[in-house]
Amino acid sequence: MGGLKIAIVGAGIGGLTAAIALHQRGADVTVYEKAQELRELGAGVGIGANGARIYESLGLADSLAAIAGKVSTITAKTWRGEPLPGYRPPFPVDRTYPVHRAEFQNLLVAALPTGTVRLGRECVTAVEDDEGVRIEFADGSQTRADVLIGADGIHSVLQTVVGAETAPVSEGIMAYRALIPAARLDGIYDLSSWSMWMGPGQSFLTYSVSSGTLLNVVAFVPTDLEVEESWSAPGDVAALAAAYDRWDDQIGAIIETMDDTFRWGIYDRAPRQTWSTDRVTLLGDSAHAVTPHLGQGANQAIEDAITLAVLLEHARPADVPERLRRYEDLRMDRNRQVREGAREAGALYRTTEFTPPRQAERIVAVYDRLELDTYDAEKVAENALVS
Repeated sequence: MGGLKIAIVGAGIGGLTAAIALHQRGADVTVYEKAQELRELGAGVGIGANGARIYESLGLADSLAAIAGKVSTITAKTWRGEPLPGYRPPFPVDRTYPVHRAEFQNLLVAALPTGTVRLGRECVTAVEDDEGVRIEFADGSQTRADVLIGADGIHSVLQTVVGAETAPVSEGIMAYRALIPAARLDGIYDLSSWSMWMGPGQSFLTYSVSSGTLLNVVAFVPTDLEVEESWSAPGDVAALAAAYDRWDDQIGAIIETMDDTFRWGIYDRAPRQTWSTDRVTLLGDSAHAVTPHLGQGANQAIEDAITLAVLLEHARPADVPERLRRYEDLRMDRNRQVREGAREAGALYRTTEFTPPRQAERIVAVYDRLELDTYDAEKVAENALVS
């Protein structure tokens, strides 16, 4: 990779995937994470076909499958529990990997050489010069790199460095999240099923994680409050139960097994005009946060990661500005389409405007338009290099 030294800020799914892909292509990569430890977050993440394809290429498919929930069916239902006629999921079952975020994060760290991830290193700014980029940390220390990748989330510090700061935008929706031990669900829920209920103004999503030992629950409800974009803000189980009081009895039974729940504010970010300079670029939520209704937040970061790895392979320092411009060219339109599709899908899940068959038809059309099953970001980037 021409001796490039690459720094990544943020040890989330996107940053770690980029580190693995870059390392496998010969880069000298270091990941800087502000947290003192990678704490366990009670959240499930769905890796769909477009993300799974990349982990297969990186040699991590078996490891991913080992920690994923065991899904045999993906179903959509009305709020009364009736199957949604004509619905087809965005991914085939055998290319769907629902995982516990913390377990997946640990898997990705383990795939990197020891010492690649540096904890307790909070990036506060970065300064470019003729020789690369200087990264400054809250403890007063500094380091240098040829390329800096900001993978530091929706509240990214590095978005100001690339001159692309935009505020997160609320969808007017919040979510209750919970993880329920499988033993509590005997006779209540089949943990081999990925299920979504759709109804007036709300939706309810369930799938297993942690090799099928936990059920991940995400309940989307309207809100006019500014809810923190967090996976760990305390919620109220009684308020959750009240919100779904008249829905399918199975939902009520699932909620009754919960000890606690957490609130999650749903935000995305308006499309940017740019997210790169000559030596600094953004990845994942720091560049293009999307709402979660297509399960594409992590998967888009994964697509970003492999795109950067392909484009920077064999690059010399002098090539970096042009390669980062190609990265933007390849990813911006794709990310814009996915953001719009995620918002559209969420609205369709919660609409009362259509009959169930028409609702299913419209939802599947969104899936197909975005090629969620077939899009191959690695191949797209490889083709761009030879064109």
